[in-house]
Amino acid sequence: MIEAHRFAHEAMNTEFQVIIAQAGIGAAEARYAAHAMFEEIDRLEEELSRFRPTSEIWRLSLLKAGESAFVDLATWDCLSLAKAVHEETQGAFDVTIGPLMKLWRNPDGSARTPVPEELAATRLRVGDHLFELDPQGQRVTVHASGLIFDLGALGKGYALDQGVRVLNDFDVHTALLNAGESTILGIGSPPEMEGWPVDLHFEQPRSILLRDTALSCSGFAVQGNHLMNPRTGEPLPVKNARSYVLAPTAALSDALSTAFMVMQPEEVDVLCGRYPGVEALRG
Repeated sequence: MIEAHRFAHEAMNTEFQVIIAQAGIGAAEARYAAHAMFEEIDRLEEELSRFRPTSEIWRLSLLKAGESAFVDLATWDCLSLAKAVHEETQGAFDVTIGPLMKLWRNPDGSARTPVPEELAATRLRVGDHLFELDPQGQRVTVHASGLIFDLGALGKGYALDQGVRVLNDFDVHTALLNAGESTILGIGSPPEMEGWPVDLHFEQPRSILLRDTALSCSGFAVQGNHLMNPRTGEPLPVKNARSYVLAPTAALSDALSTAFMVMQPEEVDVLCGRYPGVEALRG
């Protein structure tokens, strides 16, 4: 019988978990692989967190209109994906909404309603069109001062994708990776199973099997009213709904689960129809 080895690590304001269950991978080998994976996640947090003054994302927020900066690969990957998802979702996903998130909150975190003049002024610092990516020099150019890039809606998923690369370096190809239950990535399948069983918390709960695919969920159950509608510049109304998305990568499922909370069901269906492996799950 193959033993399942479980490990957990706090990072990115959540708990990352990994379960390794593979023939030939004992407790010591699994521990080394998990430790290396968590080290990579910590490195990515240093680069991608908008709350750390040493991060690439923090450095981009200091740029003034017309300035540019070289960024490392992880930041480049995340911003490139953000650009693509913004376009494919017709603006339902936007990593520049940081100023709006601050505007609709008091310093103590409680909700506030800005006056129209505040909202109009803030929206001048929000929008995918306010930054450009130059692939020749791997540089980011901003077209407004005071932009706030927030990768919270895809950063954890990206960390899981990179965690798989680390596990593969240790010859681990059968594992379940979890970023605080919001994004889960299954690679391979446990012994004598077709995939990793994962529960979906709908009104009528059900389970699915993950194999070489990712599942992400967005909703209001945990954090309450924390989702912004980039199209309107206003918070999404709190509702008893969850957005589950299957996608080939965890970063993509992470981003789309947020976007699908904003989009209409018919928009979601059209997008899923264009991309094999992308599926919206409804209760």
